[in-house]
Amino acid sequence: MTRSLLSPLTAAACVVALAAGCSKETPTAQRPPPAVSVITVEPETIPYTITFVAQTESSQQVNIVARVSGYLDKIAYHEGDLVKQGQLLFQLDPKPFQAQLEAVQGELQSQQARLVNAKANLERVKPLAQQNALSQSDLDRAQGEFDASKAAVYTAQAKVHEAELNLGYTTIRSPVTGLASRSLQRQGAFINAMSDSAALTYVAAIDPIWVNFSVSQNQTAKLREDTQKGRIILPKDRDYEVDLVLSDGTVYPHKGKINFADPSFSQDTGSFLVRAVLPNPKRELQPGMFVTANVKGALRPNAVVVPQLAVQQGSNGHLVYVVNQAGSAEVRPVIVGDYYGEKDIVIVDGLNKGDRVVVEGVLKVIPGQPVKIVAPGEPGAAKAAEAAAGQPAEKPAEPKKEPKKE
Repeated sequence: MTRSLLSPLTAAACVVALAAGCSKETPTAQRPPPAVSVITVEPETIPYTITFVAQTESSQQVNIVARVSGYLDKIAYHEGDLVKQGQLLFQLDPKPFQAQLEAVQGELQSQQARLVNAKANLERVKPLAQQNALSQSDLDRAQGEFDASKAAVYTAQAKVHEAELNLGYTTIRSPVTGLASRSLQRQGAFINAMSDSAALTYVAAIDPIWVNFSVSQNQTAKLREDTQKGRIILPKDRDYEVDLVLSDGTVYPHKGKINFADPSFSQDTGSFLVRAVLPNPKRELQPGMFVTANVKGALRPNAVVVPQLAVQQGSNGHLVYVVNQAGSAEVRPVIVGDYYGEKDIVIVDGLNKGDRVVVEGVLKVIPGQPVKIVAPGEPGAAKAAEAAAGQPAEKPAEPKKEPKKE
């Protein structure tokens, strides 16, 4: 009986003792501040680059059209190849035009012979008329024949010139140096100069080459506002420089200049066209290619630039961690601008000169808690962070093993 009473009392005492032991707070070592690297904000003047999606265009695309009708005797170029200015492209049958030229040349010689006779007759009649040996009507008739013969010679000369032009039009040469497109007509076809069959091909000059891009109304307004407030300094005489980046990320080796800006906005797109011209000696750029155009030349004074890794995305926008004078981290909302280079970003608002922005170790920072500043990129920075935390950050603590129940 006594044994049965002691067992519950003993168990109850053990439970009370265990509860009392659990109620005591277990002292824990205070976690050392995390190691971070910072940069000190120093405003500087940096280049201001505007990026656009652009498309290349031939600087001089010429449609090759037959100016006279006839049979196509020869296609004298390789389709798609580069042709030189003055190079033969097409040859129409010249024989009918050669015959026409010879006919009008004969007519010209006949009219010239009549003119010689009329001139000689006039020279004989003039002195006789002055001596009253011939009447005034005879003199007028001789003068009229001379003037008519002279006019007939002019007409015949014009016909000869026209025939020479038509004969010359049968030989079709490239007016520019560029890439020749495919031939729209085949050898032996009849070409009617008054119909659609007159279109033969086109030649597109590609050196230099044009690059077109559109500037929206909003971009124009923003640039004007930034310029008026001194946030952007435009180049003198608007002398912008244009760099291209190809679709594979390759930077085009030649730079260009803006040579045209449309004075009016498009009613369809709400933007206006801007055109740049670039050299293209190796024909790396072809008409119709999509490229990225970087317009350079403007400056951004007093710009605040920080690494992109320092900027975090919060629920209310972008933020950075700033180390205050007490050595604690605090959250600072910022407004970001354009990217600068491959790793940095411009901060439009939110940071001031002298602010210390956390760059490395951002994920270990607790707002309001102190941090330990180490040199950026310091080899021992990672080890310092581990030592400050008491153990490697990547290695989680092992769970305690529970004793097996009997």
